[in-house]
Amino acid sequence: MDTGEPKPNLRKTVVLVGMMGSGKTAIGRALAAALDVAFLDSDAAIEEAAALSIAEIFARDGEAFFRAREAEVIDRLLSGPPAILSTGGGAFLAQRNRDVIAQKGVAVLLDADLKTLWERVRHKNTRPLLRTPDPLATLTELMEIRAPIYAKAQLHVPILPSASIEETTRSVINILAQTPDILEQTT
Repeated sequence: MDTGEPKPNLRKTVVLVGMMGSGKTAIGRALAAALDVAFLDSDAAIEEAAALSIAEIFARDGEAFFRAREAEVIDRLLSGPPAILSTGGGAFLAQRNRDVIAQKGVAVLLDADLKTLWERVRHKNTRPLLRTPDPLATLTELMEIRAPIYAKAQLHVPILPSASIEETTRSVINILAQTPDILEQTT
């Protein structure tokens, strides 16, 4: 929807981080459209390069191999023009990824509570990490382990369960606009 108003100028790639179900893809696509920049997805880029799904890469080559490719892809995607980059839930856990994100972009945590995450992922079978006898317990454990690392993201956006994608996207833009070296408001 073009309002005729000038669009803000994105100066750094925004890297969306957070738990599965936090909205990285949905918010990322909406944010890219609102800012008129490319939407990139590190998991999709890995799958495209390997011509395999992430589950197949894990099964064939193991997690260490996958994480090495993930780091290479994130570094490559951050080397292009400013964009919105959605990452897999585990990407930000690696120090090397946090370092390259800090050097070339800005990490934005989409911070959703456990109840919201569970409501969003409980009926999906596309989450290999949740294929356990007690997926809620697994999600809870993952969140407890990852939360202190996710907290290292430069910017945090609370994900409100009642907020629409558009409302959450506006919240992200408002937070980005508070830092002119990330998002410059044009007049």
